[in-house]
Amino acid sequence: MIDIKLLVSNPIEVQERLGNRNSKLKEDAATVVGLYQEYKQELQKVEELRAKRNNLSKQIGVVRAKEGPVAAQAIMKEANTLKEEMAEADVKMTELKAQIDKLMLMIPNLPDVSVPVGPDERANVIVKENSLPLPKFDFEPKDHHALGEALGILDFQTASVLSGSRFALLRGDGARLERSLINFMIDLHTEAGYTEYMPPAIINASCLLGTGQLPKFKEDMYHLEGEEDQYLISTAEIPLTNLYRGQILQEKDLPKAFTAYTPCFRKEAGAYGKDTRGLIRNHQFNKVEMVWLSKPENSMEILEKMTLEAEKVLKTLGLPYQRVLLSSGDMGFSAAKTYDLEVWFPSQNCFREISSCSNCTDFQARRMNLRYKETNGKGTQFVHTLNGSGIAVGRTFAAILENYQQKDGSIVIPEALRPYFGKDKIEKNA
Repeated sequence: MIDIKLLVSNPIEVQERLGNRNSKLKEDAATVVGLYQEYKQELQKVEELRAKRNNLSKQIGVVRAKEGPVAAQAIMKEANTLKEEMAEADVKMTELKAQIDKLMLMIPNLPDVSVPVGPDERANVIVKENSLPLPKFDFEPKDHHALGEALGILDFQTASVLSGSRFALLRGDGARLERSLINFMIDLHTEAGYTEYMPPAIINASCLLGTGQLPKFKEDMYHLEGEEDQYLISTAEIPLTNLYRGQILQEKDLPKAFTAYTPCFRKEAGAYGKDTRGLIRNHQFNKVEMVWLSKPENSMEILEKMTLEAEKVLKTLGLPYQRVLLSSGDMGFSAAKTYDLEVWFPSQNCFREISSCSNCTDFQARRMNLRYKETNGKGTQFVHTLNGSGIAVGRTFAAILENYQQKDGSIVIPEALRPYFGKDKIEKNA
């Protein structure tokens, strides 16, 4: 969450920056400031009442000795009245704090000053145009859905029988291609210095609260029935970012870089009618994730580094792409700055998102109380957390099918992937 001290000390600036995301957020921030002022007034009232009661308590013994028990009893009665008033103020403070905490959990991160201001994706800025030549075809290119089904490597009909809509069944060379991509991506990242993890696919609600999926995006999560409050993960960002939750790290141990492959599960609530065909927006998909824990002064530099490492996946596979800086109104809830990588889809004659790399600054660390101890002995600070898709495996699968398709319907395997896949082409009935 954002720093409430920053909000109440600089309310106009913070409200304006939040308003760059969504105009309603200015009202929410103003409400928090008002509630916080009430809370501080009640806190001051409690402190004054406590001081008076403590003073009276000290007088009781003296008055009893000098003026007798009747006079002492009067003071005791006054002290009890003050105690009741303190209890009432404590109840009000608890209620105010609960209201503040609830609102603060729903307020997103502040956009960085380098982020373009705008209400949605129309204000996004292309910061790196595609440097690879677009594929040229002497035939009408097909989409990955048609290509995969014709080759017998994608089966959406059987998947719908097994699980419902927006699921995919990969068969034969399709399953091999997916597995090859996962291993290829993990190897690239571990060679770059990331520590590989294989985390659980089920996570506690407290971890989702820490990274910002809860409470705001509960409807998009798959909740498990049972006594424990658990969910299926929507991204490996969640377990990786929570690895050190509630701990105090040493400054010398930062930065830390993690990578993991996981299945991901999203209900895609609110996405009805969008990308229902193929692998672009399914309820279950595979993804390789990158996560960094950083000192504040290094996090923007690390965002650039992490984004380049996601780009390397696409470059090495020979897939045309572009980098886009998201506007204030198009960023994710926890992000202060986000780059999207968009890969070329010939069937749609456009670039589509395949990776999102974000600096969340101290927003998530505050929610999970993740700090580091400074070596100069000045105290502790919240770490900065960063996450990026390294990258979405299903969308990479789809992009390879479309960009490497041949006139006869076969698919050429990118050269860098051939050692993992074991051959240079996917053909029907191969």
